[in-house]
Amino acid sequence: MNLTIHWTFLPHTDPDASLAFYRDILGFEVRKDVGYGDMRWITVGPVDQPGTSVVLEPPAADPATTDEERRTIAEMMAKGTYARLVLATDDLDATFARLKAGGAEVAQEPTEQPYGTRDCAFRDPAGNMIRVNELR
Repeated sequence: MNLTIHWTFLPHTDPDASLAFYRDILGFEVRKDVGYGDMRWITVGPVDQPGTSVVLEPPAADPATTDEERRTIAEMMAKGTYARLVLATDDLDATFARLKAGGAEVAQEPTEQPYGTRDCAFRDPAGNMIRVNELR
């Protein structure tokens, strides 16, 4: 069996701010930008990985989501506990410096974790936690 990650989804609260973060700060390419009513889905991904995409979607767009669930999702997004994405780089310090200089909100400076990973963290405009692991 050969499985690959094709798409993953992250919520956004401001499509233009999210687009600027993922395109201009992370350097991802925009693959699709689709609107439906007042909602917008933006598909982005690493330029050199055309088969792997992140779909930025309106939170709780599913009509079956209750108002209480929407409130809970909004609260979790505000705290940065609703969704996360883990990226990897071979030069954590240079990546951290570039993202910080680009205006990304720093959640954690490069740190050696007790479980053996060296990483850092940022929050995207919707509050999603973006961790960057150093490949060794």
